[in-house]
Amino acid sequence: MTEEQDHPHQDRVLDPERDAAALKALTHPLRVRLLGLLREDGPATATELAARTDESSASTSYHLRVLAKYAFVAEAEHRDGRERRWRAVDSLTSWDNAAMHASPGGRASIGALRRVQLDHLELSLRRHEEGLASGRLGPQWVEPSGISDLLLRLTPESLAELQETVHRKADELAARDERDPRAEKVVFLWAGLPLAPDGTLGAEAPDTDTDTGERGDDRDGRRSDGAR
Repeated sequence: MTEEQDHPHQDRVLDPERDAAALKALTHPLRVRLLGLLREDGPATATELAARTDESSASTSYHLRVLAKYAFVAEAEHRDGRERRWRAVDSLTSWDNAAMHASPGGRASIGALRRVQLDHLELSLRRHEEGLASGRLGPQWVEPSGISDLLLRLTPESLAELQETVHRKADELAARDERDPRAEKVVFLWAGLPLAPDGTLGAEAPDTDTDTGERGDDRDGRRSDGAR
């Protein structure tokens, strides 16, 4: 098993019509978590993944087989002949938002998948807090980490530009820090969600200058599942 196979780099773009069953398979939170663990840490057995997710090995084995059915995971090289090992096939799953919203099934899938991403954020937040509390993350991470909450007034073009700028900068910084021994894995999950006017607020536009005070995926219109 080569390093490239252990940690795949290619993206998989799903079509809401052709890949409807595969999209539905990804709406299960445990499957997304298993896929994310294989992408993040490399090949593992159902037993190893069960220990990391507090699930039974029977459950993880079943959900891994479902992921394999839709080509999200595949068998990896076995260390021995006793238990099957699994690897992620792709590094990222994405889709075209416009195509998804044009399909009734696609609209249902994208809503479910975004809620799975919120579950992923909650798990990441818990892991982050535990890392700080245990000292596995040093105090230098306290200031730059966080969750932002901004309300902006933007055009569709400006939101698309903001998305592209964020992704371009993220790729640039990740490439710069790839071999830096101080670097750690960072979950960077953000949302750009336009809001329709609320009729109960009257004719005046809402105040947009709001922020929680804490500084805390769509790439070219494609949404990632968040399981990197």
